[in-house]
Amino acid sequence: MADKSFRVEVVSADERLYSGDATLLVAQTTDGEVGILAGHAPLLGQLTEGGYVAITEAGGERRVAAVTGGFLSVAAEVVTILAETAEWAHTVDVAAEEAALESAEPGSAAHQLAKSRLAAAAALAR
Repeated sequence: MADKSFRVEVVSADERLYSGDATLLVAQTTDGEVGILAGHAPLLGQLTEGGYVAITEAGGERRVAAVTGGFLSVAAEVVTILAETAEWAHTVDVAAEEAALESAEPGSAAHQLAKSRLAAAAALAR
């Protein structure tokens, strides 16, 4: 399986959220949703505001992180997510984020963050 996996790094301004081997990464970019497998051509993409990344680890576990802003870089056997903010979807309080989304001004940072957290929670539930 080693030849079908690649390294994934998820880094935000505050912390390194994830470092590990994956067989699939799905990210929401400004050009649409992109799936990355081992051996993918080099790529640089802008992450969408209010999006998420889903990582299928080499062992089969699936992890989803809410990300806001930043970039996706695919180079050789490493995929790096450089996000303004990143947090695991399993920590999201869906009811609180739905309330935050309702009360936030569309397009504001609070709106984008709530949107990202809800998208990640929904992706994790799939």
